[in-house]
Amino acid sequence: MKAFYKKHILDFKRPSGTSRGVLTQKETYFLTITDGEKQGIGECGLLKTLSFDDRPDYEDTLQWVCDNISLGEEYLLKKLPEFPSIQFGVEQAFRSLISDNEYILFASDFTLGKASIPINGLIWMGSPEFMKSQIKEKLEQGFRCIKMKIGAIAFEQEYEILKNLRKEFSVQDIEIRVDANGAFSAEEALEKLKRLSELELHSIEQPIKANQIEKMAELCQKTPLPIALDEELIGVIRFSDKKRLLEAINPQYIIIKPSLLGGYKNSEEWISLAEKQNIGWWITSALESNIGLNAIAQWTFSLNNPMPQGLGTGALYTNNIASPLSVQKGFLEYNPNVNWEKIF
Repeated sequence: MKAFYKKHILDFKRPSGTSRGVLTQKETYFLTITDGEKQGIGECGLLKTLSFDDRPDYEDTLQWVCDNISLGEEYLLKKLPEFPSIQFGVEQAFRSLISDNEYILFASDFTLGKASIPINGLIWMGSPEFMKSQIKEKLEQGFRCIKMKIGAIAFEQEYEILKNLRKEFSVQDIEIRVDANGAFSAEEALEKLKRLSELELHSIEQPIKANQIEKMAELCQKTPLPIALDEELIGVIRFSDKKRLLEAINPQYIIIKPSLLGGYKNSEEWISLAEKQNIGWWITSALESNIGLNAIAQWTFSLNNPMPQGLGTGALYTNNIASPLSVQKGFLEYNPNVNWEKIF
C-alpha cells in the first residue's frame, strides 16, 4: 500500500466576501492511496485562518501520513487529533479504497440518481446591489432556503435587504438563514438578534466570536432568534469537552463541517451529543472541491436529516473537478451517468 498527496489551488469565479475578508483562492490537498490496482482518494480541505490545523507543519504531516499509510486508518486517525482536515481526508481515502467505485463512499438512492438533497442557496457579502442580485438569482434558480452572510457592510443596510426580502416573500415562500461569522460584539448582539427576529428568520450562525462561552450561553438563553454554533465547535477535540461545551451553551442548533471537525466519526459524536440535548443540526461543506463535497453529500444523505443542508458550494470555482454533482432547483443531485474528471 502506498500514498501520495497533491496540492490544488481553487480559483473563485468571483471574489467572495465574509466577515473575515474576501476570498479569491482556496488551497486544498488530494490524498491518494494505492493498493495494487485499487485506488482511493480523499480531500484534506484546509481552510486558511479558520481551520484548527492551519499551521506551518501541515504538509509535513500530510507527508508523514503518506509515509506511514501501511499502518492503517485507525492508527493514523489516533495520531492526527490536531489535524481534523487530514483526518477527514484519511477517512475518505480508505473508504474510497475499499469501494467498488472510488467515488461512491456511501451507496444509496442519492448515488443512484433516484433521490436528492435539499440545500440552501448561499448569498455572499458585498455591496447591497451585489447581495440583492445574488438573492434574485437564487430565487430564480428555485431555492426555497437561502443563507445570507452578514457582518461586512453596515448592519442597517443588511437589515433593509432582509426586510425587503421578507416583505416580498413570506416564511412559507422562503426560509432565510443568516451567518454572522462572529461579527457582532457581545454587547450589541442581543439587540440585533431581537431586530432580526422580527423578520421571521430561521436562525443565525455564530453571532459573536467563538470562545466566549458564558456570553454565548447567555445569548442562547435570551435570544428570540435560534442560534447555531459554527466556529465555536472548531478545535474541541475530546468527547468530554464536546459534551461540556454543548451543556454549557445549550444552543438551538449546531453546524457540522467534517473538514473542520475531524471527519465522519468526530462529526457523528457532535450529532449524537446534540440529539441527546434536543439540539438541532445540519451539515455544511467548508469550500472543498467536488471531491470533498461528494464525500460530505453522500454521508449527509445517509443521516436522513430533512432540513436544507449547506452543500451548494460546488459551483464556486473556475477550476473545480468536473463531477456528477449538480444543483437543480434548490436540490443537490448526483448523476451516475456523468463521469468524474481525472485528477492524476
